[in-house]
Amino acid sequence: MSIVGLDLAGVESRPTGLCILKDMKAETSLVYGDEEVLKRIEESKPEIVAIDAPLSLPAGRESIEQRTNVHLRECDKELLRRGIKFFPITLGPMRRLTERGINLRRILESKHFRVVEVYPGGAQDILGISRKQQGLKRLKAGLEKVGVEGLNDRMSDHELDAVTCALVGKLLLEGKSVTYGTSEQAIIMPKGEKISASSRHKPVSERSIERRKDV
Repeated sequence: MSIVGLDLAGVESRPTGLCILKDMKAETSLVYGDEEVLKRIEESKPEIVAIDAPLSLPAGRESIEQRTNVHLRECDKELLRRGIKFFPITLGPMRRLTERGINLRRILESKHFRVVEVYPGGAQDILGISRKQQGLKRLKAGLEKVGVEGLNDRMSDHELDAVTCALVGKLLLEGKSVTYGTSEQAIIMPKGEKISASSRHKPVSERSIERRKDV
């Protein structure tokens, strides 16, 4: 069973982390342009592609550039209710990431790949794994603790987040995940309620919400 995890960058000139997870052994690399990303995915023939990027627009929005007061999807609201930090998809450079993610999803689905949106930072919170902000060694150790093999100290933050993406894809296939939001606007997350102390924050409104994403 092969699963691909992508920590997608907002622009093709910046590195995207790619992980191919077979059983629980991870193989990672950094890729750049959409053509390279698509080639690697097609070569690995995964059962599922799990992408860290918004893959849908909020209900009522016709485009990411449309001026409206609608900024959150149902899955984003669920993250907010659970106290998981995130950036709304309409915020600054998130717009480019959203456009790229939606376009890649469209291409991959036209090639009959199953594509899902995941959020590695939130998944790490639930699994009790340190996010990269607490250090890559701690993130790597956390992934190894839950059973991921093949990791090394040379892996970048993008690669380790891609490993987390692939892990969530595996949990989905095993029936060990939950869906936040609706079928049209969904984020797949691990089952569980555990949120790490580093992720807890005071109650926020939809306007003051934060989301982690390097683009």
